[in-house]
Parts: sequence; structure tokens; C-alpha cells
Amino acid sequence: MIEKDKANEKVAAGWLRAWMAFEALAVNKEVVEASLKELVDRLETDERVKVYGRKQAETKEVLNPMEGIEKAYSQVCDVDLISKNLDNLIGIVTEYGPSAIELLEPTSFEMKSGEAQSILNTISELLHRFASAGMGGMVFVRGNKSGEGAE
Repeated sequence: MIEKDKANEKVAAGWLRAWMAFEALAVNKEVVEASLKELVDRLETDERVKVYGRKQAETKEVLNPMEGIEKAYSQVCDVDLISKNLDNLIGIVTEYGPSAIELLEPTSFEMKSGEAQSILNTISELLHRFASAGMGGMVFVRGNKSGEGAE
């Protein structure tokens, strides 16, 4: 974890500032707490981002969280971090699966076509991983077979 002042310096130099929320739900309280802690600990060591804030909430009991489950436990962890570029941030989101993310700074930015291409390749790779894991390939295609609807 880095100091907030160091994070502020990097944001001033062009890095992105983001907030992420992670939530875990399980029927065992210890599993929820350990799993969420392990996930955020791993995020703190990921070289693509620098974490400068972390707040793990108290674990709460949840009644009837889903059909067939009478009681479970839920815990949320808020994380403040910075990333050098959007491609790294998208990689973090696809791999760590936060429940929510907010891009705080900057309010707007320019992107080089090479970074946009890298982002598109990151998303494409993710879809191919889903397909190779037996989770399906193409999720949907807009328009019909003749290409109608393409712009």
C-alpha cells in the first residue's frame, strides 16, 4: 500500500484514481472474511495498480439471500487505488470482479489508439477465456445474419 500523498502525486502526473467495492457472500462467516481479505491482499500486490486506501466493513448476517439458503454472511471492502492507464484498470476489473467501480480522476482524458487497441484485446482475451472454459463464446450479436443493424 502506498501513502495517499504519493497517490496524489501520481494522479497529478496523469495516473487514474478509482474507487472499487468488493463484496463476498457465503454461508460460513470465516470463509467470507478470509476470502475477501485474500482477494484484496492480492490486489495490493498487483503491479498494475497502487492501493492507498482500504476499508473492510463488519460482516453482516443475511437472511434468505437466495432460494434454498436460509442464512449467509456478507462483507464489503472499499478500496482506493490508482493506475497508470485504463488498460491496467480494465484488467484489474475483469480479473478481480469488483461489485462497483468509480473512476474519480481525471474527469476526462485522451487516449492513444495503441492503448484503445490494447483494451479491446484485453476484452477479447477475456471472452476467449470464457469460451475455452466452456462458459460460452459469443454472448450476442447485434442485428441479423445479413448484417442489418450494423452501422
